[in-house]
Amino acid sequence: MNSQYMPQQPPQYGASPGSGFGPSQGGYAPQGPNKPAPNQSGFQQPPQMTGLQRGGPPPGLVRGNLPPSGSNISHSVPNGPSHGSPNVQGPHMQGMPIQSALANPGFGPANYHSPGGSPMGHPGSPSQPPPSGPPPMQPHPGSGPGAPPSPSPNQMTAQMAGMNIGGPPRVPTSNSGLPNVPNKAGMTPPASSPPNNYPGAINGGPPPAQGPPAERLPGKQYVNGSMGPPPISGGGPMPPHMAPHGGPPHGMGPSPHFGGPPQPGGMPSLSQGGMPPPPGGMMPPQNNLPPHPGGMPPPRGGMPPQGGMPPQGGMPPQGGMPPQGGMPPQGGMPPQGGMPPQGAMPPPGGMPSHGSMPPPPGTMGGMPPHGGPLQGNMPPPGRMPYPQPGVPPPVDTYQGSMSGPPSGPYGSQQNMGSAQVQGHNYSQPPQSHPSMQSQQARRLDPDQMPSPIQVMQDDQRNRSGIFYTNQKGQVPPLVTTNFVTQDQGNAGPHYIRSTMYNIPATIDMMKQTAVPFGLVLSPLARTADEEYPPPIVDMGELGPVRCIRCKAYMCPFMQFIDGGRRFHCLFCKATTEVPAEYFQHLDHTGQRVDRFERPELTFGTYEFVATKDYCRNNTFPKPPALIFLIDVSYNNIKSGMVHLLCKEMKEILKLLPNDAGAKQSVMRVGFITYNNTVHFYNIKGCLAQPQMMVVGDVQDMFMPLLEGFLCDPSESEAVIDSLMEQIPAMFADTRETETVLAPAIQAGLEALKASECAGKLLVFHSSLPIAEAPGKLKNRDERKLLATEKEKTVLAPQVNTYNNLGQDCVGAGCSVDLFVFNNSYIDIATIGQVCRLTGGEIFKYTYFQADLDGDRLIADIKNNISRPIAFDSIMRVRTSTGVRATDFYGHFFMSNTTDMELASIDCDKAVAVEIKHDDKLTEEDGVYVQVALLYTSCGGQRRLRVLNLSFKTCSQMADLYRSCDLDSIVNFFSKQVVFRLLESSPKQVKDSLVNRCAQMLACYRKNCASPSSAGQLILPECMKLLPLYVNCILKSDAVSGGSDMTIDDRSFVMQAVSIMDLPSSVVYFYPRLIPLHDIDVDSSDIPAPIRCTADKIRDEGVYLLENGVHMFLWIGLNVGMDWVQNVFGVHSAAQIDIDRTALPELDNPLSQRITSLVSTVRQQRHRSMRLTLVRQRDKLEMVFKHFLVEDRGFDGSASYVDFLCHMHKEIRNLLS
Repeated sequence: MNSQYMPQQPPQYGASPGSGFGPSQGGYAPQGPNKPAPNQSGFQQPPQMTGLQRGGPPPGLVRGNLPPSGSNISHSVPNGPSHGSPNVQGPHMQGMPIQSALANPGFGPANYHSPGGSPMGHPGSPSQPPPSGPPPMQPHPGSGPGAPPSPSPNQMTAQMAGMNIGGPPRVPTSNSGLPNVPNKAGMTPPASSPPNNYPGAINGGPPPAQGPPAERLPGKQYVNGSMGPPPISGGGPMPPHMAPHGGPPHGMGPSPHFGGPPQPGGMPSLSQGGMPPPPGGMMPPQNNLPPHPGGMPPPRGGMPPQGGMPPQGGMPPQGGMPPQGGMPPQGGMPPQGGMPPQGAMPPPGGMPSHGSMPPPPGTMGGMPPHGGPLQGNMPPPGRMPYPQPGVPPPVDTYQGSMSGPPSGPYGSQQNMGSAQVQGHNYSQPPQSHPSMQSQQARRLDPDQMPSPIQVMQDDQRNRSGIFYTNQKGQVPPLVTTNFVTQDQGNAGPHYIRSTMYNIPATIDMMKQTAVPFGLVLSPLARTADEEYPPPIVDMGELGPVRCIRCKAYMCPFMQFIDGGRRFHCLFCKATTEVPAEYFQHLDHTGQRVDRFERPELTFGTYEFVATKDYCRNNTFPKPPALIFLIDVSYNNIKSGMVHLLCKEMKEILKLLPNDAGAKQSVMRVGFITYNNTVHFYNIKGCLAQPQMMVVGDVQDMFMPLLEGFLCDPSESEAVIDSLMEQIPAMFADTRETETVLAPAIQAGLEALKASECAGKLLVFHSSLPIAEAPGKLKNRDERKLLATEKEKTVLAPQVNTYNNLGQDCVGAGCSVDLFVFNNSYIDIATIGQVCRLTGGEIFKYTYFQADLDGDRLIADIKNNISRPIAFDSIMRVRTSTGVRATDFYGHFFMSNTTDMELASIDCDKAVAVEIKHDDKLTEEDGVYVQVALLYTSCGGQRRLRVLNLSFKTCSQMADLYRSCDLDSIVNFFSKQVVFRLLESSPKQVKDSLVNRCAQMLACYRKNCASPSSAGQLILPECMKLLPLYVNCILKSDAVSGGSDMTIDDRSFVMQAVSIMDLPSSVVYFYPRLIPLHDIDVDSSDIPAPIRCTADKIRDEGVYLLENGVHMFLWIGLNVGMDWVQNVFGVHSAAQIDIDRTALPELDNPLSQRITSLVSTVRQQRHRSMRLTLVRQRDKLEMVFKHFLVEDRGFDGSASYVDFLCHMHKEIRNLLS
């Protein structure tokens, strides 16, 4: 690669920037005059030095200087405002309709001019009509190098469950997790239940007062040794609780209905009628566990979910059934004819049975009923199938044959035929009494289900290395795979991924497959170490060359004609004259002879230096600024947050970002403190002491300082150091508990407007703003409404103040990040609107204590300000004719239907864009997408980052299903679901997602798979994990968080999901579970993760579980003494202090290795996760198990196996 593309100093191509040339029409509306000087009306005289008084400044002010304590105070007051704050409106899109607030909630008036020469002209041709019909759906990756072949008729049929009549008894497979120990009839739950809130170890401090136990709990608890009721005996008609399509099974509570209680006309109850019993009598219990009557699962967990962790899925718990006649067999023997097994069989190996622990999923008791026996033809989970002994390799499909009609939602598997699993025969003894009906469930082995761990490992093995982007429609490796992108004409997958890379040619095909066509965009994503940063092209006064009609930027997709004098645009098909300064001859292939010298003709990702026409008021911008707004009320002083922040400020400011190649940052900083008034500080470098000005009139906020507020931190270093020493002392004795918030943010906005620069506000806030001021909020902490039809009322903002403030901020290029330190309800749903609309985010530290959580806070702040970031940006997605961008999900503001306005966007954020057909496509043309991000860099340079991506088109569904990217589909669906939860009921949103998933898989089965038994579940290779991931979305806190978590926690994770990039969403929905008990101390690699299920956890093990928000270290009670001694310095697991949030630093290789690994895992995530220690059988174990997403939830939400069977039933219903 040419040295001019080296990462240290992005090259400037072409002439130097000049002025006076280029389109005359500016991209931004004029700003109006600066705000006049303030008058005295908005000011209070500082009080005498008698401690803090309400409405006035803290003590210690002489002539605006901060004096030593004890001096009297006088204060010169500048003139107040003329109360005509300049209405800084961004440029309007002329001729574009303004989307109403109803049609697009939270989006207000138009904000940017974009005439013909503007940076963001109208996309596509004027002839594009709106699309019709439902949104298209997307497939998942599977084509390209390393992808499996297309389906062939030779699909193997390994069966997954069943019995051979007359065969010997099956030897139970050992179950390494918690044994399934259902309770005996008549057993009562334990007297005490854990508190109804997250323990302090999760949120960062002591929990609130205990509430009543969660209501949606199983009625009975598991007790050691009890084995639950025997199966129903007797022949004749189906018992009432097995009646098809009826109400809830008799005596068992409501049937497990997806996403909530059963609805009339909804899913049928647990069995379908007309199923013949298998010949013979009863099956023996699996894994020494008895079958359950009617295939109903026993209650799952013994303890209610901890507060803060929502129950998932909203499904009611299953009640227990009284045992019916029959006598228990003697220990361990298969039951004799007519005698149902029951009673005191010992649990299998693994964790000892424990009253408060649920059984592992997949064991009979832990498994909710299933939709029919799932059988055969499963390749080992993984991206590339591998041959099994004596079996031809599967082709592009994952199959499981279901020999009987599936029973109700997540119903029991019944009526099994003989099963062959991966070459092993499992057979059942004959049933010796015909009167015994087949009413018991049969365990499916979860290990035979497609495994995400295996898929990731296979992809890492097959597709790591270099990924070349020289082909149209090439499916990239998985997000979790380590690979290096070599840009050869299409943007790398770090920046842009699509849910599908082969686009259906017709709207009808898109509707049939239901796969969404969506893009996940992270335009500022970090590049890998071996990758080059996007080159920077400087076209001088000419500016970027663009299409005359659709305004697309010059890119590798443009075709030069007429000897190089014109170019043909592949986006809108228009032909544009090449400017004389840009002309170059063509070679014999029709390519420009200088194409390898011009990044915009050879790369998929590059940047243009923008001309004045792309700047506000046609003026080049000033460098952006960073303003710290610190809440100095009682809570933040008492917790130590203010003292900690001031102490660390010097180190924080050393990390301000700069442009590549610059020696130091040119960003300026400013400081504001506030409680029920707002305090500005003059930190000009020539001052001996910082000066403080107090604005007491919070109803009409203005900027009292015209200069000296924003300063270079290196020039003003001594003054800033002095200020950081004085702030904690000034407010040390405060008793102020009522705070404002909106006026403080308004103050920061006014400061940036007065300085005529873009920037970011870092707001450190502690409590619900209840002081009399704009933005005052009421407490509406009604968590019982979560997971009900009325949850929208507490998840939507209660006032519009913060939405309007957010829109004002975007108009001025002011982004807001909130650091929240709440000890009670703070209404993130409302105050978080400022972050949502400005491209910011929220960091949350509930029950913050500086000694416990300080390191986490400082790490988050340092990462926040040092990461790559763009300010005052607009992003537009242009597409070739036939498709167009219609829906947008993420944190931004839209004043029209095409432009996303982001006051800032950084490397950790992503937005999702849905693209729909508005015309038929042709297979020859393909589909082209160009994303343009116009922004101001950290150094104050206006730039355009351009991402280009090309796709194939197809008329065969098999081609679509071979080229889907499941990681992108999951990220897209999660953002879409969170957005829709604020508009529709939770049940509608979840049902819609399940139905869409079923439609995607049913369409594949119907149109692409080889003919096979209706009982087989066949999944496309690149979507075989779709049921798992959809179930994970449905179970996640963001989607199903109920009344056992706080409303603020729920709003926080919903906002977090809406900005997640792909690496974050993959680990959030399927957490990483890493075994540490047998770690190699000589290696520096992270051990291979294991499947997220209690089946894989041994009580002599230690496991680290993390999902990017939470991190747990689970310690088994039987872990080796040496391990505990080396890592914790105590003799046994029982002696470990689990309240600590950091591991002790001991001088031995194992301790250093574990500490290093925890640190490495933290650094891989953009939030610093608090480490929570969980000892086996302690109360926190329920919270840990809530994140074992393959298992059944404590609230009755489906396990992976259950949901897979439910999906199979849904698919069969669609096909029939």
